[in-house]
Amino acid sequence: MATDRPWLFRTYAGHSTAEASNALYRANLAKGQTGLSVAFDLPTQTGYDSDDLLARGEVGKVGVPVSHIGDMRTLFADIPLDQMNTSMTINATAAWLLALYIAVAEEQGADLAALQGTVQNDIIKEYLSRGTYVFPPAPSLKLIGDIARYCYTEVPKWNPMNVCSYHLQEAGATPEQELAFALATACAVLDEVRGQVPEEDFPKVVQRISFFVNAGIRFVTEMCKMRAFVDLWDEICATRYGVEDPKARRFRYGVQVNSLGLTEQQPENNVYRILLEMLAVTLSKNARARAVQLPAWNEALGLPRPWDQQWSLRMQQILAYETDLLEYGDLFDGNPAVEARVEALKQGARAELARIDEMGGAVSAIDYMKAALVEANSARLGRIEAGETVVVGVNRYVGTEPSPLTAGEGGILVVDPEQEAGQVARLQAWRAERDAAAVAAALSALKAAARAGENIMPPSIAAAKAGVTTGEWGAAMREVFGEYRAPTGVGKAANTGGDSLAELRGLVETASRRLGRRIKFVVGKPGLDGHSNGAEQIAVRARDCGMEVVYEGIRLTPAQIVNTALEEGAHVVGLSILSGSHLPLIRDVMERMRAAGLDDVPVVAGGIIPEADAAELRACGVARIYTPKDFELNRIMTDIVELVLAEATAAA
Repeated sequence: MATDRPWLFRTYAGHSTAEASNALYRANLAKGQTGLSVAFDLPTQTGYDSDDLLARGEVGKVGVPVSHIGDMRTLFADIPLDQMNTSMTINATAAWLLALYIAVAEEQGADLAALQGTVQNDIIKEYLSRGTYVFPPAPSLKLIGDIARYCYTEVPKWNPMNVCSYHLQEAGATPEQELAFALATACAVLDEVRGQVPEEDFPKVVQRISFFVNAGIRFVTEMCKMRAFVDLWDEICATRYGVEDPKARRFRYGVQVNSLGLTEQQPENNVYRILLEMLAVTLSKNARARAVQLPAWNEALGLPRPWDQQWSLRMQQILAYETDLLEYGDLFDGNPAVEARVEALKQGARAELARIDEMGGAVSAIDYMKAALVEANSARLGRIEAGETVVVGVNRYVGTEPSPLTAGEGGILVVDPEQEAGQVARLQAWRAERDAAAVAAALSALKAAARAGENIMPPSIAAAKAGVTTGEWGAAMREVFGEYRAPTGVGKAANTGGDSLAELRGLVETASRRLGRRIKFVVGKPGLDGHSNGAEQIAVRARDCGMEVVYEGIRLTPAQIVNTALEEGAHVVGLSILSGSHLPLIRDVMERMRAAGLDDVPVVAGGIIPEADAAELRACGVARIYTPKDFELNRIMTDIVELVLAEATAAA
């Protein structure tokens, strides 16, 4: 019996240094991984060098730092790029990282026409859910278009954009919203490129648009969602863009299954969740993923170790090679229940798409989509709090035996903080040794091209070869295009929280009368972490309870947060960090609070914070620490009110 070729096996990986990440990649490839998926650190994703003030504490935490072509050489040392399929999760700085990749491939002697892979390059979802945007929408779309126009002629097997609905679901999107918002983004990009390439070549551009999706625990619905994606994309390509070739209309996607649903409580249960979610994107042959990467069981605890990543890789290999899945055609064709669910999802997505089109398309609808995601996530959390949505080990069956998986060091990889100092030293040595005149000329040519509206890829590749750094490329682009702050989506109360919200509101009213004014809660996200879901939900629930909330969005410095607390007369400050940089950033905030005379204002913090780190933060004055296990927002709100009242009592 003929057997289908399995999907690409990937592991999303990268941390600490290019050298360490290269060793990890080569080890994973030796274990049977068939494609690379590169995680970059936040400074690289947002266009800063490792020694920038804003990069403090963030270097090498959520991915690998790549500051120049030397780092890229090290990252792919002994990995022939013309034989590799590489996915790079990079968005605002995608043109730059692709330029570095191409420059290294040319140094290896690779034929660019042989390069295969993807840059994510989806900036709209960054405005909505992930937060590594830099530039305003118009120049951001221009950069995406530049990459698409460059790749279809120079690197024809490369996907210039990976429309990413993954983070939409992580931000709480319903299946219909995930379908519609992702497809609207793809349309915005194709509308940008259309007319800028010869009409006869446009189908080639359409064919290279790929997608990166999420698959949650409701795996039947998720499988139906993928079938709906296939149908809707074919429909859009045929009717909106007139693409006649069915091959060019094919929906091609990679996937990482859901991380939002992974639990800190009883984390061993996450293995089952990951397996079930993988089935959603592999069981249906006609809607099967082209590439799959799975999170590790312990990602709600911290950075997975190589062994944890191997465990997830083995899950893919067992499904592909030990079962008979790949020996059969589509298992669900003609199934009435599946067809009905797919049709319902398509109708819901079409209605959302029509609403977005009425607003002028995805870019014009950013405020609407952001608010819709925050509202949907509030509703999701409310159902978990109320017990309407069962999460095993969290709100039901919470009794457990001690887990041997989390014994000892806690089952996570800890990045040595000294790695940042080493990366900074290497970067400064790089600057000292390069040809300064060549760098200046390359940057001048880069800015001139950006101002003239020329394709940014050729001068970016030239800049990479000249030794320009990531921060210098980012600064040049900021100088020409400016910067942008996306909407927060928390402008109105969501009225979530269940029956106990009335009691909480009474508690807030009583406390506010005692204070002589309404409780003021400053919610801040220091550093470069763009994962804003937690901060948004805390801000929304606090507002629902009757507090006055100040939330200015992501990417603030500790100095800005403390200044806001001082100017606003905050009663309490909440800090949210999920990038692993909580120790240096929160210590900085606490020191500045004391220096500003705000040491009587309680500070609470939330994030993926190991207990050893939590103890350090409590020792430096943080009043409460919340981690992913603390899903009951009403209890957190009660804690905050009690902290404020206790401080007021002590002051009196």
